[in-house]
Amino acid sequence: MSFLITILGSGAAIPLLSRYPTAQLVQVHNTMILLDCGEGTQMQLRKYVSKSLRIGHIFISHLHGDHFYGLIGLVNTFHLLGRQKELHIYGIPALKQILDLQLEHSWTTLAYPLIFHQINPDVPEIIMEDKHITVSTIPLNHRIPTCGFLVREKNPRRKIRKDFLEKVKVPHSEFERLRDGDSFVDAYGQEFPNNEITEDPRPAKSYAYCTDTAFHEAMIPQIRGCDLLYHETTFAQDKREDARAKFHSTAVEAATIASLAKVKKLMIGHYSARYQEVDVLLKEAMAIFPETIAAEDGKVVEL
Repeated sequence: MSFLITILGSGAAIPLLSRYPTAQLVQVHNTMILLDCGEGTQMQLRKYVSKSLRIGHIFISHLHGDHFYGLIGLVNTFHLLGRQKELHIYGIPALKQILDLQLEHSWTTLAYPLIFHQINPDVPEIIMEDKHITVSTIPLNHRIPTCGFLVREKNPRRKIRKDFLEKVKVPHSEFERLRDGDSFVDAYGQEFPNNEITEDPRPAKSYAYCTDTAFHEAMIPQIRGCDLLYHETTFAQDKREDARAKFHSTAVEAATIASLAKVKKLMIGHYSARYQEVDVLLKEAMAIFPETIAAEDGKVVEL
């Protein structure tokens, strides 16, 4: 089963023709969530994602425009497309006030339930859970209240052994039960225990999304050992004073966090518009943490 991250926007405050503001789609098995929703997100969804109406949860890290200016447009498009399934939005209380005002003054009554979940960005806590994942807040250090999000896979399922399927005829309708750990009884009444049918599941995967923040070692215990860390990299090291003044991070600082947290892989992003190409940022990060990749619009990463 899949754990996919699709980069919809890898830029910072000012969009470029080739780089939109921040948004990411995360799909874990049948759960589809959106992390931030910068300007133009719905256009990127049309370009890179099929069946975006399946998005059930949207998480907004903070109220700088490059992280939520696309939200009301997406909410309205879902309405115009006839969405009926409820949509859950997570953010600080002021976000609900903004959405309510926009809907009120555009005389819009949504065709589907919009459920708002108030979060406290200063406290690490689980804010969403379903059969496939949990999502927790990661307190960050930015100019305004801001948090990242830790997406953890739940209960990876057992894998049915091919050699068993070659010996015993098992209806496809039984596969789900077997992956969940049940035994199997064949047409002759013979019972096969699950440990003869399946292999132990792989370890659960995790993804830490840490957008706008200054260098912040306090996040390390929460993200330690995760499979992929996305850490904002707005500036190269020669602009470290700019980064400090604006509560952003350099490539070196992002890589240092990845190294200290012993994550498996780092993905940098949220690049300043001054960088038409991000080779300098990637090079600086890889000098400290070699397992680094660069986010780019349309890029899909599978854990």
